[in-house]
This record gives sequence, C-alpha cells and structure tokens, in this order.
Amino acid sequence: MQAGSEFAIAEEASAPTGRSALAMIDRGLGALVEIPAAILVVAEVVVLFSGIVARYLLHKPLVWSDELASTLFLWLAMLGAAIALRRGEHMRMTALISGLEPRKRALFDALAIAAGLGFLVLIAGPAYHWAYEESFIVTPAMEISNAWRAAAFPTGVGLMIAFSLLRLADRTSLFHAAGALTFVAAVIAAFWMLGPALKPLGNINLVIFFVGCVGVSVLSGVPIVFSFALATFGYLALTTRVPTMTLVGRMDEGMSHIILLAVPLFVFLGLLIEMAGMAKAMVRFLASLLGHVRGGLSYVLIGAMYLVSGISGSKAADMAAVAPALFPEMKARGAKPGDLVALLSATGAQTETIPPSIVLITIGSVTGVSIAALFTGGLVPGLVLAAGLCIVVARRYRNDDLSHVTKATGPEIMRSLLIALPALALPFLIRAAVVEGVSTATEVSTIGIVYSIIVGVLVYRQFDWSRLGGILVDTASLSGAILIIIGAASAMAWGLTQSGFSRTLVEIMTHLPGGAIGFMAVSIVAFIVLGSVLEGIPAIVLFGPLLFPIAKLVGIHEVHYAMVVVLAMGLGLFAPPFGVGYYAACAIGKVSPDEGIRPIWAYMLALLAGLVLVAAVPWFSIGFL
Repeated sequence: MQAGSEFAIAEEASAPTGRSALAMIDRGLGALVEIPAAILVVAEVVVLFSGIVARYLLHKPLVWSDELASTLFLWLAMLGAAIALRRGEHMRMTALISGLEPRKRALFDALAIAAGLGFLVLIAGPAYHWAYEESFIVTPAMEISNAWRAAAFPTGVGLMIAFSLLRLADRTSLFHAAGALTFVAAVIAAFWMLGPALKPLGNINLVIFFVGCVGVSVLSGVPIVFSFALATFGYLALTTRVPTMTLVGRMDEGMSHIILLAVPLFVFLGLLIEMAGMAKAMVRFLASLLGHVRGGLSYVLIGAMYLVSGISGSKAADMAAVAPALFPEMKARGAKPGDLVALLSATGAQTETIPPSIVLITIGSVTGVSIAALFTGGLVPGLVLAAGLCIVVARRYRNDDLSHVTKATGPEIMRSLLIALPALALPFLIRAAVVEGVSTATEVSTIGIVYSIIVGVLVYRQFDWSRLGGILVDTASLSGAILIIIGAASAMAWGLTQSGFSRTLVEIMTHLPGGAIGFMAVSIVAFIVLGSVLEGIPAIVLFGPLLFPIAKLVGIHEVHYAMVVVLAMGLGLFAPPFGVGYYAACAIGKVSPDEGIRPIWAYMLALLAGLVLVAAVPWFSIGFL
C-alpha cells in the first residue's frame, strides 16, 4: 500500500511499444517538475540553516525565514505530489488486488488512476478560486501577495491531471482506460443526481461517505489521498452548504504546517546517511561487538535499526541502509532468508517511536503535544520492544554453530568504534541541538544534513555527488506523497468534526467500561487495525485530534498515549497479510513474502507483549520528561 510515506511499491507497468511520443512527453514534463522540486529541497535546507546561524551565532534573527520557508514548502509539497503520481508512488492498499489475474489487476490499476483524475478535475475550479482569494492577502514579513504561495495548489493539481492522463494513455490499454473513466464518471454522476435525497439523511451520510466510499476506494486500490479527498468532497458538496473551496483551504492548512517541514528534511537526511556510509560504519561497529555470539548478527540488526532510526526518521531508508550490510553475512552463517525479512520487518515496527520519527512529528503538528517531549519519550519504549525481540532471537538461535566465526579482537573493536564515532555522534547532536535551544525540531534536521555532508566528504569519503540529484528528487516525491495525504486527512477530519461526529466519539470513548484501561485497550486494537489499513500518518491525522483530548480527559498522559498508539500502528503496519511494511522489507531483502510469514509471528507476539508492557507502565514513556 505505501509508496509515499515511507515504502515505495512501484506499480508493475511498462510503456507499451508504439507509444514513444507519449513517453517522451512524460519524460520532458517530468524533468520540468523534478528539477524545480530538487531545487526547492536545497532552498529549504539553506533557508532554515541560515535562520539557525543568524539567530544563534550572529544574534540577528531572520524575521522572514519562516515565512519564506512556508511559501516554498507548499510548492515543494505539490510538486512532490505530482512527481509521486507520475511514478505511481502514492500510498495505496494493494493487498486484495495483488492476488488477481493480470488482466483484472490492470483494470483496477486503471481505475485507481481514473478515480484520482476524477477528484483532480472536480477540485481544479475550487483550487483556482481559492488561490485567487488568497491573492488579496499580503504576507506580514516579506510583504508580498499570498498568491505567490497559493498558486502552488492549482499548479500542482494541473500537473497531476496531466500526469494522470499520460499514465492512462501510456500505461494502460485503451479498453481499460475507457472502462475506468466511464465507470468513475458514472459513479460521480449517480452521486450528483442522488444529492437531493442524501441531504435529509443527516449523520447516515457519514457512514455512506467516510465508511462506505472510503472503504470501497481503499480496498479497490485507489490511492489513499484520493479515497479521502473524494469522500470529503462528496460529503461537503452533496450534503452540506459548505463551499467546496473550503476543502482546498483545509488541505492547505493541514499539509503546510511549519512543523511538517521536518518531513522532507529528515527524509533527505535519511537518504544522505546511507550514501555517506554512516549507517554502514555503525553496523560494522555493532558487528565487531556481537558478531561472535549466537544470533549475534540478529542482535546487530536490532541495534542498528534502533540507531539508524534515530538519524533518518524514514523506515524505508532505515531498512535499505541496514539490510544490505548484514544480510549476506547472516545468510553465510546459515540464517534462513524468511527469518531475516521477518526480523527486519519486526525491527521496523519496534523503532517507530525512535526520534526523529515522522509519525511523532505528525502527532505534534496535529495535537499540539511538544515534539521535544515526544522525542524524549520515544527512546525507552523502543528499547522495551527491542528486549522482546532479543528474547525471541536468543531462543531461535540457541543452537547456532559458531565454529567458523572469529571473535573480533580488542584493537579491531576499537578501530571500528573510531570509524563509527562520527556516525554515532549524529543522533546525540540532533537531540542536543533541540534540547539546548540551538534549533527547533523543524530546523534541527538541517544541522544533521550539513553534518552528514561534511562527514561523508571529509571522513568517510563515500559522498557520491552524482547521486545527489536523484536523492533530492526522491525526497520531493516521498515528501509530497506524505504531505498531500496529511492534507486530505486533515480535511476529512475537519468534515467529521463539523458533522458532530467528534462529540459522539467523545461520549462513547469516555464511557467505555474500565475507564482509562478500557480506553487504552480499545485504542490499541483500533490503531493496530488502522495501521494495517491506513498506515500511521493518515490514521494519526484523522483520529489524533479526536482521541488525544479524550486520553487526557480520562487521565492518560499525552506522551504515554502517543507512544502506545504509534507502536500499535507500527504493529499493524509491519504485520502480514495487510501490513505494507512487511512487503517493503521483503522487497528490500529480495525475499518472497511467503518465506517470512511463519517466522514473523513469534516476533509479532514479542512486539505485542512489549506494547502491552509499555501501555501498562507509563514510566517507560514519561519517566525522563
């Protein structure tokens, strides 16, 4: 399902022969979008890092830096979303349609594109009118028209329409494209004609649009962003008097919060540390410490994921950095490929709370909980779950044959430690910069980026400048897919709130049997399910603003609750058969998903036990606040 947040599952389609002209247009338009998007990533780093230098070193704050960063941010988000659509990297649920025969799967793929195109055509007019209304606003610091910023939305919508048409023409058969477009047009027309009959139904419309439409769309493989957006657009247009232009404003408000600037910057940082050789240095140091004990490299995998997660904040980057460095040697020692991807997937769930987790940043942006507190609170819960995984590893590898393994000598360990020190210092540098007030949680990633470039160039000398352009475009694509989902989910959450659903939910959840314990238990089950279907970010944006106040009302600390729900979502995200994180781990490890199904359940049970322990003992989450 994911491709945008953290796991890119590219659609299996190649341009048929005879369509070279369309492919050429696609490449040309793609380059016109990718180059500015890459420049915008660099510009954001420069603007925010300059703000840190001016404020902390020169004591002359740049009053316009945040405003400029916010203006550029919406452009980055919309261009990135367009790139993600061109690449087929928007998050979607493919677990059900992946088992269909190729012809039927191709039809559903065409339907997914057509459904997204339907929403984009519907929202194009309101997006233009919203941008026009914003042109009358003058920004306070730079004193320019807000149209310079707002124009990003209709521009992004126009580009996504173009890329959707190109994908339909170039990646699908004429029959499938025509059938998908006809079906989507017929469904939209049917809802439009039913509009007068829907208005008197009241809250039943919530079930029709936000359960029925969203559920059918998601399960049919329509990207999550368009599933949410279509349902919200239909609800507002057909059952309320709210102008559809409001949807654009709510999406903008949700996706352009200044805190979310950390998303593309930490994604970029995660890709940089892999290229600079920092992750490999950490893995080698851990291997020198534990490689000679039974299951030693499995412990190294657990520890390496913990450390790398503390730097990158991107699970895809984490797994891609660690697996290639460890898997060959683990296989040489007799480890089964299925067990390797099972453990890799489990460590992905285990490290969901390790700062700077993008899910934690999202929680801070939509609930108002201190990101610094979330970063502090996320360290120990990750260790609790790591301990559970280590217990399973110890039992599974208790009869490991180590006769051919050589224990590293003291000088070898010290040498690997010295090599790894610059990389090991980065998580502490990031945390110290926030705690000491040098930078905000949004800006701190730029310190990590500058540090990684310096270390990669001068220390490890593995910095491949030729890869930098591709990394910048990958950052824009992944970030755009994440941010536009946050925007669509924010609009959907606003629609639910305006309907009175939030008041009903508060009433139900505050009167659950067992008080705080009952509320926590229901939350765990709910977020495991949500994690497997919607993944962490959209689930948090949808339900975070609703459930966090309830948690506080029943006496649960917000940071404690955040750790529990994030770990629960991680469990759902990485557990087969629906957890897309599991399939991403299989893709990275180049192992068939079937091989990891059996060995993963012991790890999942260990993670569940650790989750229950974290939920039962608040100290793990708030003991160091």
